[in-house]
Amino acid sequence: MAETRLQRALDEGLFSLPLNDDIAVIGPAIGADLSWVPKKRCIVVQRHAPAHRHWASRGFHASVELPDHAGLAVVHLPRSRQEAMHLIARAAHIAPAVVIDGQKIDGVDSILKALRPRGGVSASLSKAKGKVFVVQGAALEDWVGAGETAIEGGFFTRPGIFSADGVDPGSRLLAQALPQNLPATVADLGAGWGFLARAVLARDGVETLHLVESDHWALDCARRNVQDPRAQFHWADALDWSPGQPLDTIVMNPPFHQGRTADPALGQAFIRAAARLLNRHGTLWLVANRHLPYEKTLEETFREVRPVGHDPAFKLYQAQHPRAL
Repeated sequence: MAETRLQRALDEGLFSLPLNDDIAVIGPAIGADLSWVPKKRCIVVQRHAPAHRHWASRGFHASVELPDHAGLAVVHLPRSRQEAMHLIARAAHIAPAVVIDGQKIDGVDSILKALRPRGGVSASLSKAKGKVFVVQGAALEDWVGAGETAIEGGFFTRPGIFSADGVDPGSRLLAQALPQNLPATVADLGAGWGFLARAVLARDGVETLHLVESDHWALDCARRNVQDPRAQFHWADALDWSPGQPLDTIVMNPPFHQGRTADPALGQAFIRAAARLLNRHGTLWLVANRHLPYEKTLEETFREVRPVGHDPAFKLYQAQHPRAL
């Protein structure tokens, strides 16, 4: 394996490992190199269900929340600046030193520039289009404020989750297209902070709605936004989640990015998952960006597929009667 930034920074003395205390590693993606950290003293903080499960399966102590104390904290920089500021400040509260590792494309230079006037910032190490540096003793209390934020419609979101600043236009279009009556058992795959779920529960006939979401922060917001006894919340990867019995209807605005890279295969996998989860008379309601190539996958997985609306940016489909996969 090629030497990673963190391993090189450790080897060159940019930071050192505590002798006895735990090490909190915050936000490592699947495939990140954690060979440099003693596994028995490593707490992997990961709120995304697939990555959380990945690290737990490899023998790490995986947690959704930061520990109360650590001898060292390492922050893998997220894309959202506000989320990054929040995580760095939280890490500085629990550990005497915070190592920050990030790509230039994710704003590591901007974060470094913002931290330098606050003191306690080390020299940086550059490698593979990114940087590593250490923060010790900086006053960051004003960076903590990235909690829940109220947006239009009385919803609450958090920086770093999908569509945190407002209702996603595609989800809004799908909500407007849903019929007034829906069957009894419905699931929202990739439910986010609950906009579509609230629209579903406003329809007649719904007895149970499963909100399936892999981002723990988003699901926490959904629990606040959707306070209805018919709602059931599942912190899970929609691609392998199971309700225990076939569903009548699925609604979804599936993701199509892995990090910053567009990956239509992810949305196609959501369509296949929907076909697997529905009963033989079941219906899928789908919204997607107009450029995404989902039509072939829909035809392969459902017997009846029809467009039900569009605008300049999005397209809507109703797919019925899933094929046996």
